[in-house]
Amino acid sequence: MNEHPYSFGRTGSVSTVETRNRVLRNTYWLLALSMIPTVLGAWVGVATGFSLFAATSPAMSMLAFFAIAFGFMFAIQKTKDSAAGVFVLLGFTFFMGLMLSRILSFVLGFSNGPSLIMLAFGGTGVIFASMATIATVSKRDFSGLSKWLFMGVIVLLLASVANVFLHLPALMLTVSVMAIAIFSAYMLFDVQRVVNGGETNYITATLAIYLDLYNVFVNLLALLGIFGGNRN
Repeated sequence: MNEHPYSFGRTGSVSTVETRNRVLRNTYWLLALSMIPTVLGAWVGVATGFSLFAATSPAMSMLAFFAIAFGFMFAIQKTKDSAAGVFVLLGFTFFMGLMLSRILSFVLGFSNGPSLIMLAFGGTGVIFASMATIATVSKRDFSGLSKWLFMGVIVLLLASVANVFLHLPALMLTVSVMAIAIFSAYMLFDVQRVVNGGETNYITATLAIYLDLYNVFVNLLALLGIFGGNRN
C-alpha cells in the first residue's frame, strides 16, 4: 500500500496498464460530473444569501466547514468501493459549491465580476491541463513532492486560521499565492499517481484532484478580485 500523509483521496496500490487507463478515464468523467453540483451549490448559496453566515461569524463558519468537509471525506473513504461513494462525492461537491458563495458574492459586487469568475475558471483549467499533461508525458517521478506539499498545506491551514483573527491583507495575499502554487503541484502529483498506478480507485482519485482544482480556483479568484475588481 502506497500512502502519504495528505491521504484523503490519495491511497491505492500499483495496478496494470488497463486498470490505470480505466481509473484515469473514470476519474476525468466523474470530475466533469462533479462540476454540476458544485455550480448548483454555488448558485443556491448566492441566491439565498448563504454567504452572510460566514460574514457574520467567520470563526464558527470555519469550524463548521471543517467538521462537515472532513465528515464528507471520511464518508467517501468508507463508500469508495460502492456506487454510494459516487453520490456521497457529488453531495460533497454540492456542499463545496455552497461554500463558494461568499467569495462569489464578493466578486459579483464588482462591475466586471462575471468576467473575473470566468477568468479564474479558465486560468484553473489551463493550470490543470498543463499539470495533467506533464504528469502524463513526463518520465520524472514526482512522488517525492508528497512530504513537502503536505508541510505546505499545514502552513496554509495555520496561516488561514491565524488570519481569521489578525485580518492582515499581506498575509491573505501570501496565503493565496502559496495555495495556488501548492495545489497546482498537487495536481501534478495526483494525476501522476493515477497514471503510474499508485491510485486504483477513481472515486478517491476524483476527490483528490477536485480538492486541488477547488483550492486553485478559489485563491486565483481571490487574487483577481483584489487586483482586478472594478467597483465603477
